[in-house]
Amino acid sequence: MTALAAAQAALAAEHAALYGYGVVGGRLGEDRRAEATAAHTAHRARRDALRRTVRDLGGDPVAAAPGYELPFAVPDPASAVRLAAVLEDRVAGVYADLVRSAKGPLRRDAAAALREAAVRAARWRGGVVTFPGLAERA
Repeated sequence: MTALAAAQAALAAEHAALYGYGVVGGRLGEDRRAEATAAHTAHRARRDALRRTVRDLGGDPVAAAPGYELPFAVPDPASAVRLAAVLEDRVAGVYADLVRSAKGPLRRDAAAALREAAVRAARWRGGVVTFPGLAERA
């Protein structure tokens, strides 16, 4: 996978995460809403940086879809927390691909994004996953 293709995939995942956090925030209780807001803000910043990265690599940034299919129904706070962990796992996966494909500062940024997503997933889940971002190790 080229760095451009991996950056586009990461951008698409950030779009999906932003959509998903809109759902998460609407279903969470007040006790974890600040955590969801912080995650949404972090994903928005990563999305904006990835748009610039894609342009710098010579591509046209992929646009957000009008909507995204959720992996399961989210009727309550418990399922919202579960969705947040899934979103972070998915984001970690595409950043793992970008780490493998990139070099230099882009690789360092992708590794930082992977780490951030893994930490957020662990917080939402209440535990860690061995080798975050590597689906074949999950």
